[in-house]
Amino acid sequence: MAARGHVQDPNDRRLRPIYDYLDNGNNKMAIQQAEKLLKKHRDLHCAKVLKAIGLQRTGKQDEAFTLAQEVAGLEPTDDNSLQALTILYREMHRPELVTKLYEAAVRKVPTSEEYHSHLFMAYARVGEYKKMQQAGMALYKIVPKNPYYFWSVMSLVMQAISAQDEKLSHTMFLPLAERMVEKMVKEEKIEAEAEVQLYFMILERLGKYAEALEVVRGQLGEKLTSELQSRENKCMFLYGRLEQWPECNALSRKLLLKNPDDWQFYLSYFDSLFNLIDQSWTPPEEGNHSAEGEVHCSVAQAIGFVEERLASEEVKETRPLRGPYLARLELISRLRQRGSPDEQQLGEPLELMFQYFVKFGDKPCCFTDLKVFLHLLSPDHYVQVAAFVNRLTEAVPLGPVGEDGVALPGDTRALQRHLGAAQLSRCLGLQHALSTDGKLALIHELRAHYRHGLQFGTSCLKTELQFSDMYCLMAAHVYIDLWIETGKEHVLWQCLGLLEEGLAHSPSNAQIKLLLLLLFCRLGAFEPVVDLYSSLDAKHVQHDTIGYLLTRYAESLGQFAAASQACNFSLRFFHSNQKDTSEYIIQAYKYGAFEKIPEFIAFRNRLNNSLHFAQVRTERMLLDLYLDADISSTLEESVKNMSLCPEEDDIPWDSLRDNRDLDVFVSWNPKLSKEHRQLSLEEESLWLRLRSLTLRLAGCLSGLCHSPQAPPPATPHAQRNAEKSAENGVASKPADMQPLLGQLERTLGQAAQFTDKHQQYPFLGPPPTRLPQALANGSCQCQLVALQLPLHVQELETSGLDQSAELQAQIANLFKSLTVQLQDMLNKCKGDLLEVTDGRCRAQPSLLENLVFFVETVCVVLWVSSHCSGTLRPLKSSLQKKKKKKKETSTVTPVVLSGFQEFTASLQTLLSQAVEQIQDQESSLTALKLEALSLEGLPQAEVKDTFSCDERTFIKAAMDKVQSSYLRSLQEVGDLLRKRADTLKSLKI
Repeated sequence: MAARGHVQDPNDRRLRPIYDYLDNGNNKMAIQQAEKLLKKHRDLHCAKVLKAIGLQRTGKQDEAFTLAQEVAGLEPTDDNSLQALTILYREMHRPELVTKLYEAAVRKVPTSEEYHSHLFMAYARVGEYKKMQQAGMALYKIVPKNPYYFWSVMSLVMQAISAQDEKLSHTMFLPLAERMVEKMVKEEKIEAEAEVQLYFMILERLGKYAEALEVVRGQLGEKLTSELQSRENKCMFLYGRLEQWPECNALSRKLLLKNPDDWQFYLSYFDSLFNLIDQSWTPPEEGNHSAEGEVHCSVAQAIGFVEERLASEEVKETRPLRGPYLARLELISRLRQRGSPDEQQLGEPLELMFQYFVKFGDKPCCFTDLKVFLHLLSPDHYVQVAAFVNRLTEAVPLGPVGEDGVALPGDTRALQRHLGAAQLSRCLGLQHALSTDGKLALIHELRAHYRHGLQFGTSCLKTELQFSDMYCLMAAHVYIDLWIETGKEHVLWQCLGLLEEGLAHSPSNAQIKLLLLLLFCRLGAFEPVVDLYSSLDAKHVQHDTIGYLLTRYAESLGQFAAASQACNFSLRFFHSNQKDTSEYIIQAYKYGAFEKIPEFIAFRNRLNNSLHFAQVRTERMLLDLYLDADISSTLEESVKNMSLCPEEDDIPWDSLRDNRDLDVFVSWNPKLSKEHRQLSLEEESLWLRLRSLTLRLAGCLSGLCHSPQAPPPATPHAQRNAEKSAENGVASKPADMQPLLGQLERTLGQAAQFTDKHQQYPFLGPPPTRLPQALANGSCQCQLVALQLPLHVQELETSGLDQSAELQAQIANLFKSLTVQLQDMLNKCKGDLLEVTDGRCRAQPSLLENLVFFVETVCVVLWVSSHCSGTLRPLKSSLQKKKKKKKETSTVTPVVLSGFQEFTASLQTLLSQAVEQIQDQESSLTALKLEALSLEGLPQAEVKDTFSCDERTFIKAAMDKVQSSYLRSLQEVGDLLRKRADTLKSLKI
């Protein structure tokens, strides 16, 4: 709540304490103060609204809504009440009610500029573009200011963008917007750059590029001053669209003469040049070549132009610019693509790249500059590539070879040159081609360079990176190569130790944190990952782009509390996106940044359709059910609290967007292929579909529970919350489950086909989903069998116990099948998470994942068992009453009842086994002394000679983190299983 300045109105003075309490978060005192004030001043509407805000913030949403609607019904026009109601409705996520509020205010005070302006912004929040257009024009008529007029024009453009019918956009909305702007142009009323930008946007969307070019080059174009070279960039874009290559070429050339380091103009120069060559264009014999001046239309002219730029750089006394040197390589690349022999005139690429390295090798950007052109070196010719890298290394000024056999740089510039050569070596595949011994020698060299480089960063702040951090990362990558090739886990422990050392010296290095995070996750240790991710301080959209690194492993590794927190982090961002984006749009209208408005809306839609959003939402609801349903509350209550409507699929499958940043890791390996990206998306979608169907089936199951009808919602607010779940709970029918079970069965078939491909992704690529392991350990299949049981039990309830011998036998067999499947799943969890053989330590994270799958499946089976118990109990009671009436002495128990009793007894035994097994795993982990283990497959005495004391400390720290994390996971899984075992006692019939 904004601080309110000095006021004279007595009501403002009375309200001041309530505002202060709300600002300070003291909502209870705010409510009390508001009630006191209302006793004296019953008609003080704002006090009622402020009380409602206090109620909303203390969780009493229904009371707050009732109070707010009471005030809104009076159609207040005082600013205090309107502002307070606006704040309240925003917190309730009901922006549509703000529009009604200001519509009433405008009706009562039709000449108020402020109320009309607020009404326009209220429409903007809910995307009512037609009403925005009308409100903008109404505002312009009251106060004829340009911004209001152009608000109306922009609203027309938004109607065009959001229209389903593209033809309607191009025949009605955009032409009308164009005529409205042209009217202002003719009347010479255009005042601001934003108005010209909007005119340009309209013409561009209409495809009227020639008219747009006239605007940019004309008098109106002079207003385009906010961005550097804005006019030239727009001209360049339009020349390209109009295929006016002579003008495009001439303008690019002219701009390069002014600034020979502007890379975008080199690209447009080359693009236009080769288009002119392809069209066999020749300049006119008389007059100018084009409206922009001289045009180059041959390769010879382009070569001459580039060489002129190079010559002017060579004679400079100051440091040369990189642009002309890279332009020469770009021209060679394009000529080679076209198969032109003229490339030889520019020189040998290998020699030119060497010269570039000599000139700019001490810049960190040198590697990324040259990386683009490495395809010119023919990587297949290993000898040529190796000779090139050796030559680069020889050009680095290093000191004499030390005792460890490594020559080291004397300053940061030499360090950067050596690092650039090493990065090029890895990028060209020379490091990958080394033998195991060669890789170990390379790691030794890289570690020596890393530690030597630390001396140059002794004065660095904690927020700054060390000069030699990249050596640490590269050595870690070579370690990972070795681990993948040999499967020897001690290599991975050494890698973790090195990265822990790197993080100790450079606590702000995000790449070291990300790689540590990935390695710990692959080892099944989630506990250290939470702190690592938190220290990354992910902002805003990063929760969507890199959040998958955290949420993918959170629940699967048994850290349920951390998983819940991780999901909350992401969901908080997604839920605030809608509200925040509306505010960005409003600010864009206020400040005339019209071209940003469609971008904001596209951004909001992209986040709403995010794959990660759908995953996190689904996983969070499932996690809540696993932890709470039938423990702290019934399954039915848990589902109702989520407002889950099982009959409706709220995931936009056709428009899902994969926003993951799969290139977040620094890597010198080939880029992730489109095929891998597509396969990963397919796998993620399949797993999401399975989880979503499981969640919806749990929702259906809760509706089959035998409980009294819930009372109808008492307030409109509660009614709105209940709308989604109107058919939920007791209203659900067995028929609702049948189609969902069919979908689940089909999806499982598709998933099995996908996993049969045994798809492997690069280590630094997308993490594999839980899908392959879920199918391998039988979790999905077991849950499907369990979820089919309620249909059979409902059928039994309909037919009764007397005439259903075959059905009873079928249900009893399903009970036995579930017991067998659960026992098989538990057997796959046996073993030590840290297995020690011959003094070597090997992690087995798959056991932990299997254990979590077992727990999840047990939860589903117990929900189903609870439903079966609720159905069978009255059937048994009814049977006993019949026997008493007929005075039968038969003691034969129906098959289904005896089968269920055996099933619950088996479950009790199974859960006891599982708890004991977890306790045994905890004991063996606790007793494990990691310091006695070998770090390198060597006797402990030799390890002391191989690793320094500090290195051993870092490796031991990494091992301790893994051990501690495993213990935490086992503890949480064990606690949940014990709680689930307690619920079995209530399943007796």
